[in-house]
Amino acid sequence: MKKLNEVCRDTGVSRRAVQGYEDAGLVSATAKNKYGHLLYGEREEERIKRIKLFQDMGLSLKEIAVLIDAPDEALKPVLEVQIKKLEESIEKNMMLIHMANELIREIEKKR
Repeated sequence: MKKLNEVCRDTGVSRRAVQGYEDAGLVSATAKNKYGHLLYGEREEERIKRIKLFQDMGLSLKEIAVLIDAPDEALKPVLEVQIKKLEESIEKNMMLIHMANELIREIEKKR
C-alpha cells in the first residue's frame, strides 16, 4: 500500500484532486498507517488513474460517478462519444494552427 503523496506522484494527480474524488465518493483510502497517513492499495490507485483519464477526456465528476462502476456495455458508447469530441477538437485546433501559420507567412512577406 502507498501513502497519498506516493499515489499522487505515481498517478500525476494532485492531492487536492484525490481529496475531491474522495468527497465525490469515487475513491477512498484503504487504511491508515500508525502515523495517521492515508494508505491506498493497487486497486484504488488504478481507480484514480481511470478517474483522471475520464476527466482528461472531458467528463465531469458527476458523469464519472455514474460510469466508474458501470458495465462495459454502458461505458463503451460514452467513451466513443468522448473520442469523437476529442477528434473534432483536434481537427479544429489543426485548422487554427494552419490559419495562424498562414497569418505568420503574410506578416513575413510584408517585411
